[in-house]
Amino acid sequence: MKKFLVIGNPIDHSLSPKLHNYWINNNSINAIYEKQKLNEDELEQIILQIRNKKISGVNVTVPFKKTVIPYLDELSHESQKTQSVNTIYLKDNKVVGHNTDIVGFETSIKKSEYDPNNKEVLILGAGGVVPSIIFALIKMKVSKIKICNRTKEKAENLKKIYKNIEIIDWGETLNFDMIINATSLGLKETDNLNLNFSSVTRNKFFYDVIYNPSETNFLKMGRELGNKTLNGKLMFIYQALSAFNIWHNQKPEINENVIQLLD
Repeated sequence: MKKFLVIGNPIDHSLSPKLHNYWINNNSINAIYEKQKLNEDELEQIILQIRNKKISGVNVTVPFKKTVIPYLDELSHESQKTQSVNTIYLKDNKVVGHNTDIVGFETSIKKSEYDPNNKEVLILGAGGVVPSIIFALIKMKVSKIKICNRTKEKAENLKKIYKNIEIIDWGETLNFDMIINATSLGLKETDNLNLNFSSVTRNKFFYDVIYNPSETNFLKMGRELGNKTLNGKLMFIYQALSAFNIWHNQKPEINENVIQLLD
């Protein structure tokens, strides 16, 4: 039986095993997918298990999407550009890191029927998934990308990869067509971004990469202000689909059952 893992810290909130095991069972694949909480000093051991074929594939979540890179043999173009890995597999005896967050985010936007072309986008946060979101937004021809992070230095690091992004101070007046919460604030019910949205008009697009809970305080506020909202569930599903296809060479159907599975 093949073994697959999602690794991160924290990891309890991850619904990856639920989704992947559903697809594994539906497609009669002899495999199991589990989650494992890790410390950074355990990354090398996990990669060794992939190399020794004890683990067939790994998904990577916060905070290891960048720190796992030195242990890998090869990076896909997407991972190289974003310096972010969320899917690992063995190919020709080399441990390869790939980034399926890009296609996950891009597909979720397409499915929402929102057109980001020539729109101004504000991203809250500068961690794990943000380089992937920027990569996708550039591909979708947005007019401007602004980054707002509580630790400004971390946001400035993104300019080394994407020179045309603008860094703004946390708490600065918020002007945007689309706003994306890519922070972890929202995983808990008590989480609040503590930003002033009083100047925000209607018909904006509020997007949260968090999918569990399905409506964070950020999305609730966006909805109450009269704006379109979307959580990260479709991004999560489509990044998982891409990883599943890499590992099993199969593209399972995404239907209402799959979407409701994660509610």
